[in-house]
Amino acid sequence: MKMAFIWSSSYEIGESLVDKQHEELVSVTNELFAACSNKQGEQKLAETIKFLARYAVKHFDYEEKLQQSVQYPGYPEHKKLHEAFKDTVTQAMNQLETQGASIELVTQITTLVGSWLITHIKNEDSKIGEYLP
Repeated sequence: MKMAFIWSSSYEIGESLVDKQHEELVSVTNELFAACSNKQGEQKLAETIKFLARYAVKHFDYEEKLQQSVQYPGYPEHKKLHEAFKDTVTQAMNQLETQGASIELVTQITTLVGSWLITHIKNEDSKIGEYLP
């Protein structure tokens, strides 16, 4: 299986649970990409969206508490980014329930997660690491 993303220490912020959760997101993303390359993306879609919904609640809650505990000054803006991600996942879940799986929705989710990995973890979460003890 060819991986769409390879976990790298450059994704780490220096907090083990956050880093582990980010690595899990990379793994789930790669599973969806692999399913897509095997023409099974629509079947894998519901599982991936459900994971993202659970991930967003669990991971963002932990990460936001961490930000508050280290008095991260970017917390309010960072929380807004998390809320936007959760809204997008909720919309995708609603679309899946009302319209079923589609190539368009698979593309939307792979793009969402892919851009999240690149921009959010590398450009936003990395800033939190600067405030960790």
